[in-house]
Amino acid sequence: MAEQPVPVPVDRLRFEMPPVHEDPAEERAYRRERLTGALRLFARLGYEDGVAGHVTARDPEFEDCYWVNPFGRAFAGLTADDLLLVDGDGRVVQGERRVNQLAFAVHAAVHRARPEVVAVVRTQAPYGRALAALGELLAPVSHEACAFYEDHALLDEYAGAEDGERIGRALGPFKALILRNQGLLTVGDSVDAAAWWFIAAERAAQVQLIARAAGKPVPIDHRRAALTRERFGSDLAAWVSYQPLWQTVAPEVASTS
Repeated sequence: MAEQPVPVPVDRLRFEMPPVHEDPAEERAYRRERLTGALRLFARLGYEDGVAGHVTARDPEFEDCYWVNPFGRAFAGLTADDLLLVDGDGRVVQGERRVNQLAFAVHAAVHRARPEVVAVVRTQAPYGRALAALGELLAPVSHEACAFYEDHALLDEYAGAEDGERIGRALGPFKALILRNQGLLTVGDSVDAAAWWFIAAERAAQVQLIARAAGKPVPIDHRRAALTRERFGSDLAAWVSYQPLWQTVAPEVASTS
């Protein structure tokens, strides 16, 4: 009779965690690589509309400077060398292309309002835009949506690019903001976390809209929704959830380095 297999001790199982870089130059290279990957992934997902859509990452050494995609360049073909380093006043300090200053001003305002935030995502995706047109929050009608339960806000008035400070205040301490008549904005303590929250919010909006079109969605009760958020709503959980998506773009990002 065959012996029963012996479980591998938990401490011997591999589990990827966010890297820690002591050298700012290494952290800078890492953030630029992940920013490039997020932009390429968003291109695959269709989260792009003309010149609209930006992802920013705070520089690890110069904290009022941010890496961002250049104006008028498609997400799909970007490399780390294409990214711009822009100061808080919208001036390019590294790079050879222009930045969309109006759009960037919103990102800079959010970064200033939330100094602990590394990355900000504000781009175009259909379901988030549809939910924003209704002026609604994400409802806890799915397990995934519970990550945003009582952890996102709605700016219930149209805000232009000149309203960056108001957008930063509206976000408050939360991970996501629904900008009425515009769409979604997400933040995170890493590029990966901010990117995941944008994707997750867009998917939650899709489920919510489909469910509402089909009938009357049944929300998860407050206690369970809050408990689910506590388990799966951290930036670390977002980073972990993002890794399978990152793996789909990592080879092409590496090939351009």
